Amino acid sequence: MRLRDTGFGAAPLTRTMPPAHPFDTSYLRDAGDDDKLKEECGIFGVIGVAEAANFVALGLHALQHRGQEAGGIVTHHPELGFQSARRFGYVRDNFTSQAVMETLKGPLSIGHVRYSTAGSKGQTAIRDVQPFFGEFAMGGAAIAHNGNITNANALRRELIERGSIFQSSSDSECIIHLMARSLQRNIPERMEDALRRVEGAFSVVAMTRTKLIGVRDPLGVRPLVLGQVGDGWVLSSETCALDIIGAEFIREIAPGEMVVITSKGVESHFPFRPRKPRFCIFEHVYFSRPDSILGGRSVYETREAIGRELAKESPVDADLVCPVPDSGTPAAIGYSLESGIPYAMGIIRNQYMGRTFIEPTEQIRNMGVRLKLNVNRALIQGKRVILVDDSVVRGTTSRKIKEMILDAGAKEVHFRIASPPTAWPCFYGVDTPQREKLLAATMSEDEMRDHLQVDSLRFISLDGLYRAVGEARGRDPNQPQYCDACFSGEYPVEPSDQIESGFEMKPAAE
Repeated sequence: MRLRDTGFGAAPLTRTMPPAHPFDTSYLRDAGDDDKLKEECGIFGVIGVAEAANFVALGLHALQHRGQEAGGIVTHHPELGFQSARRFGYVRDNFTSQAVMETLKGPLSIGHVRYSTAGSKGQTAIRDVQPFFGEFAMGGAAIAHNGNITNANALRRELIERGSIFQSSSDSECIIHLMARSLQRNIPERMEDALRRVEGAFSVVAMTRTKLIGVRDPLGVRPLVLGQVGDGWVLSSETCALDIIGAEFIREIAPGEMVVITSKGVESHFPFRPRKPRFCIFEHVYFSRPDSILGGRSVYETREAIGRELAKESPVDADLVCPVPDSGTPAAIGYSLESGIPYAMGIIRNQYMGRTFIEPTEQIRNMGVRLKLNVNRALIQGKRVILVDDSVVRGTTSRKIKEMILDAGAKEVHFRIASPPTAWPCFYGVDTPQREKLLAATMSEDEMRDHLQVDSLRFISLDGLYRAVGEARGRDPNQPQYCDACFSGEYPVEPSDQIESGFEMKPAAE
């Protein structure tokens, strides 16, 4: 079975190259988002519906917050075989045209949106855009992965020594090569065999000619949910993407579970050794959309509860509570409700920048944060302002926002952060600076306050965050714990590639 490609590049085939990146937004990464951790990707798959690619495009649009660099869709049609398209940029700019979508026929499709954490970045990296495709003895298969493989370098070296030829720099391609070398009799079993060799975090959607497959790693670090639309089935990173296509949320895929979906229904398998789940707590804080459901809890309500807890832990006399939009909004509302201090939109986010500056001048680049955020001067002037944000990574954007607030005439500026200090890099699917570039890795909370030059700065405690998400933090092996390594330095899976490259783990006594 040959893969018909409209810009895929994963196997020997006739193909046309994708168009050049329609606009360069690299300069915007330092315009209000450099203090944010970046999720690697979102995944979505559909089986059993006519024109499945249209459903996938809508689902990826709803998951765009999880990755804005590039996206891809693969389909299978009984007569046309596998088809695919991969593009740089937003889903809305690439997968809404009739010309593209007419090349993606069939009742079975998977898709992926990407923000790179492993592999190269930029216009030369179309080879790294997922889903990836492989041709096996029993037929073709495509795979899309959310997470990060922490032993990818070791696996790549081993596979290359055994004759594998890699076509991308993505860690996810290791899974395809491991599947190709497996001696198991069918693709789901080969995937199980491959994933047993993988360390780190992974949620996967994959497809064969007749099957849609979903897998979560034994720790369940990254989310994956199951839905139903008519007679068809859906796999998605988040429940918000089910809503856009009118699908019913059925349940979360359990940590360590593999589901194999065919026209006969859903089969569930547990191929991995059971482990205590360690879902990423930062999904509650920032990554997931506020209208999604995680672990039976509304993300919006959880973030509001975080704001309430923050107000209890770190009260301050002020006139207004203002969010740093948009991710700080639910926590700011919670802080306002708990403290009784009025909530106000003191900062307005420009939702429509981007294409305006196709060839930005140096002057425009230097405007930085002001391209995205503007202060509501009439509201702020003369006020003592509490700014609520979800996190501080490098601190550069926080400092620029503080300057904007003071320039607008604020009397005082107090930062309240809805997560603990980010002092350790994430190796499980999040784009994180090296540890020495994390503000909290080198400064105390008071030193960070002085560095940002604000009247006060307080982060929610890790215990307070656990209370807000409904779990008491402890070390009872029978009690669910989250992955909180970016705050605590306690990694549930040893990042072996990073240690080999010189990363120093937290000392046991620290």
